[in-house]
Amino acid sequence: MSSTTREIGGYFELEHFYGNEYHEGALALSCARGCLAYLIEARGIKRIWTPWFLCESVDGVCRQMGVDIGHFQLKGDLTPDYGTIQMREGDYLYLVDYYGQLGEETIRYAAELSCGKLIVDEVMAFFRKPLEGLDTIYSCRKFLGVADGAYLYTDARVSREIPTSESHDKMEFVLARCERPANDYYPQSAANNKRFVGEPAMWMSPVTRNILRAVDYDRIARRRQENFERLATQLDGLNELKPHATYGAFMYPFLTKNGPELRKELQGRKIYVSMLWGRETQPEGTSRFLANNILPIICDQRYGAGDMDYEVKVLKELLAG
Repeated sequence: MSSTTREIGGYFELEHFYGNEYHEGALALSCARGCLAYLIEARGIKRIWTPWFLCESVDGVCRQMGVDIGHFQLKGDLTPDYGTIQMREGDYLYLVDYYGQLGEETIRYAAELSCGKLIVDEVMAFFRKPLEGLDTIYSCRKFLGVADGAYLYTDARVSREIPTSESHDKMEFVLARCERPANDYYPQSAANNKRFVGEPAMWMSPVTRNILRAVDYDRIARRRQENFERLATQLDGLNELKPHATYGAFMYPFLTKNGPELRKELQGRKIYVSMLWGRETQPEGTSRFLANNILPIICDQRYGAGDMDYEVKVLKELLAG
C-alpha cells in the first residue's frame, strides 16, 4: 500500500469477522447470474437447455453472451420432462433443484444423460453440498441478509481478470429491515435485484464476504428444517405436492389449484408469498401450472413455531372460504 492510500486511525468500519463461509473453497461471485456467465465463458458453452419454470434472467445471460437456448417442460414432481429435450453434441443441460427436492440419483441421471455437460442450479438449496465434479451454482440472497453473493463450484477458469463488486452503498434496505417494516424499503430491495441484470461476472463484495464469515449456519439450517417440518405436519394432507424436509429448507412449496387468488389474499394479510418465475412467454403446460399455483410458504430462520402455526391458520381459513 502506497503512502498516499495508507490510512491509520479515523472512525471504525464494520467489524471484521474470522469464521468460515459455508461454501468455503468455492468461487465467490456477486450473483447467480454472474456464476452462469462465468461458466459460459470458461466452458465455451454454445447452446444450453433451460426449463420454462425459471427466472427470465437465466435466459437473459445466455442471450447476452450469444448462447442458443432450448426450453423444456417439467413433470409434476418437478423433474425434467426429458421427452421435451433434444440435446445435440456439445449442448449443456441446466438442472434446477426446486425447493431442494431432487434426489442424488436424479442429479446423477441428468449428468449421465448430458454426458457430464450439466449445470446444477442450487439457488433454492443453499445448504446442500454439491456432487463432486458437477458445475453447481448457489445464491446467498435467498437465504441470508446480504445485498449480493453467490458461489460456484467448478474446475473451469476464465483467463482474464475479474472485477470485484462493491455493496457498501447498497446495504440500506438490509440494515433497515432490522428496524423497519419490509414495505418501507421494498423499492430499494427491488432496485438491488435489478442491478445484477446485465452485470458481468464479478467477485463477491468484501462487505458481503465479511458478513458471511459471521453467520451461524448450523442454527439457520436447523431452524429452517424445523419450520418446514412443522408446516408439513399440518399442510401435507392439503398439498398436491408431497415435499420432503431438507436441512436448511428454502420454503415449503404448497401446490393448490387456486394459487393466484390465495396468493393475493395472503399478501393482503401481510404474509408475503411470492410468485416465482412466471413468464409471459411461458407456454401452457405443467411448468405454467406450477408457476401459477405453487405458494412458497415462508419457513426461514427469522421465524419460529408460532409463526408457522399462524401461517397455517390463515391459509386454512382462506382455503375454507
